[in-house]
Amino acid sequence: MLVRNVHEREFPQPRATVGPLIDSLASNEDRLWPRGKWPPMRFDRPLAVGAVGGHGPVRYSVEEYRPGQAIFFRFSAPRGFNGTHCFEVEDRQGKAILRHRLEMRATGPALLSWPLFFRPLHDACLEDCMDRATASLGIALERPARWSIYVRLLRAARRVILNFVRE
Repeated sequence: MLVRNVHEREFPQPRATVGPLIDSLASNEDRLWPRGKWPPMRFDRPLAVGAVGGHGPVRYSVEEYRPGQAIFFRFSAPRGFNGTHCFEVEDRQGKAILRHRLEMRATGPALLSWPLFFRPLHDACLEDCMDRATASLGIALERPARWSIYVRLLRAARRVILNFVRE
């Protein structure tokens, strides 16, 4: 199954202001990842090509990194996640578009785990991520992201789900 999943938000600031949010990922001063609500993003070293890490059961390595512009990750787990995800900032007429893009071929156990578990959680996490970026840039949130009932149920049952996915 081919999967393409995109989350983006436009900001009134230029790319030079929004891009550093990417550079802060997994650091003590992380201004992008919603680590208070989701498993923290961690790496075995500072952001650079070859750094290995992830968040929760999702593992990946840095495949390409252009400071202030983009970072691309290649999945190594869970099983069946064959592809990449990235954060990138695009300049659009003096405004910045912060985008997260996931492109993968789901195989084996991911044929079920992606649509049933990971996609709803991923979508909620990325919307929280965009909210964190908004707040980090000093912009008031008009409507913060809200988790669906299904996401709240999955989060409540996450220990059971993670055991299922790891087997």
